Amino acid sequence: MNRLKNSPLGSWLPAFILLNTVIFAHAETTIYYPQPFTTTDRRQDFPLELLQLAFSKSKTSYRLMPSKAKMHQLRALSSMESNSGVDVVWTMTSIERENQFRPIRIPIHRGLAGWRIPLIKQTEVSAFKQLKTRRQVQGLTAGQGHDWPDTEILRHNKFNTVTGSSYEGLFSMLASGRIDYFPRSIAEIWLEALVQADKNLVVDQHVLIVYPAAMYFFVRNDASELALAIEQGLENAIASGEFEELFYRFHGSAIERSNLPERMVLKLENPLLPEITPLHRRELWFDLQRTYKQPKNDT
Repeated sequence: MNRLKNSPLGSWLPAFILLNTVIFAHAETTIYYPQPFTTTDRRQDFPLELLQLAFSKSKTSYRLMPSKAKMHQLRALSSMESNSGVDVVWTMTSIERENQFRPIRIPIHRGLAGWRIPLIKQTEVSAFKQLKTRRQVQGLTAGQGHDWPDTEILRHNKFNTVTGSSYEGLFSMLASGRIDYFPRSIAEIWLEALVQADKNLVVDQHVLIVYPAAMYFFVRNDASELALAIEQGLENAIASGEFEELFYRFHGSAIERSNLPERMVLKLENPLLPEITPLHRRELWFDLQRTYKQPKNDT
């Protein structure tokens, strides 16, 4: 032992141990999220910043990185299930998805996933202003993704709905007249209209479709440590007010521009919403109790 202490090895061994202890204590774990297909798809901006906030509030050493492959929602969920390149996905919840994956039951967009405004062709602005009843809107053709829960929700409520194979393709379907409107969340539609302006697509100013819906972060069922870190971080951000601050920084302008009190509101049922959804926690949701104009009866 004395020979080791007096040797060059002995002189730097304690420092070596200390350095490795520090490195180990601050080692980062890479968490992969689905890489979108296009750079114009900005739907991930808010969830990513919120997820980073959650990690910082949970005091964990997670580093977010996009998946190596670009992928749509269905492939992302499949990749996460098989643990092949994706660790976390944010998507709208359903009974099926909560059975398949572990949800963090804090709605990312505070329920705005179920506040939908029609994206329409510029030439249809006047026609949409003339809509007076629920039945008239049901008779138009909405477009949705083939694997989106929204498709089943709209069909359950007797809204004529056709599906597209990709998010990007739905804008082309609308521009070409294959669908009459593309219902989009308040959190998404204004930026999408800007990105798709070359297709002469605009935000309708008259109709609002509302159904209870939650977009959650999902992880694999065996990813308990990751799930707890996200959940605790989000709860801490809610308690500190940082969640709400971030929400309004991203979505406050869109909510104001949507002019909600002046719209005809169509309230829909969501048959896919799990009973355990925390609708009782009012602090998690955008205010659903405001009074809006209701459409005339069809009778």
